[in-house]
Amino acid sequence: MKKWIVLAVLVTLVPLVASAQVSFYDFTVKDINGNDFNFSQLKGKKVMVVNTASKCGFTPQYADLEKLYEKYKDDGFVIIGFPANNFHNQEPGTNSEIKAFCKKNYGVSFPMMSKISVKGDDMSPVYKWLTTKKLNGEADSDVRWNFQKYLISRDGKLVKVIYSKEKPDSNEVVSWIEK
Repeated sequence: MKKWIVLAVLVTLVPLVASAQVSFYDFTVKDINGNDFNFSQLKGKKVMVVNTASKCGFTPQYADLEKLYEKYKDDGFVIIGFPANNFHNQEPGTNSEIKAFCKKNYGVSFPMMSKISVKGDDMSPVYKWLTTKKLNGEADSDVRWNFQKYLISRDGKLVKVIYSKEKPDSNEVVSWIEK
């Protein structure tokens, strides 16, 4: 009899837990200094999440990202950078080395997080959410390369994936920020 009760409870609860979609705002990650960064502080802002690397052909996009952030940060726009070493060892540095590189070479002032994995078995939970339609409610995607961008609306919904070749300050991105 106890087995049937346990089975009935499991059959009832498992679908409820499985369907409980995690919100973008439910994540807390470590920033590049090792401090907690709670995404709930981003409520009401448009967010661009981008995986970065210091030794990539797209690394100069740091300059475009910084200009975009400086121009729109007072209008409720924020960029969140996630260094990742998933593509040909193009981000081998430590968090402190990455932070120094970004500041010295590009004057980066937008929030940078601790180095993570953006694909594979050790993919960060944030990137699982960004790349999985069952979690984000919008689209499945693969992180194809460094400097892939994810646009998040003011209400925490995934809006669009912008692939690496498209610059952060493209017309499409700027018009999304301004509308």
